[in-house]
Amino acid sequence: MKSLQDYTIVTRPDDNGTFIAYVPAIQGCHAWGETLEAARAELNHVFAMIQEEYKEIGHSLPEDVELVIADAS
Repeated sequence: MKSLQDYTIVTRPDDNGTFIAYVPAIQGCHAWGETLEAARAELNHVFAMIQEEYKEIGHSLPEDVELVIADAS
């Protein structure tokens, strides 16, 4: 069974001083927190819920995606 560590996780500051963490490969797998650590901790909870939902309906979690970072210059 896949774990959150099997996925690419994106974290970034938000406009209001909080942080966002998400897994691009899994729709709806995103969380926020007042600190980077809080956002990552909440993402763990969200991932566990999504993992349980996939299990209940008999589906496998999707494969990870490769992110391509575009040069802003």
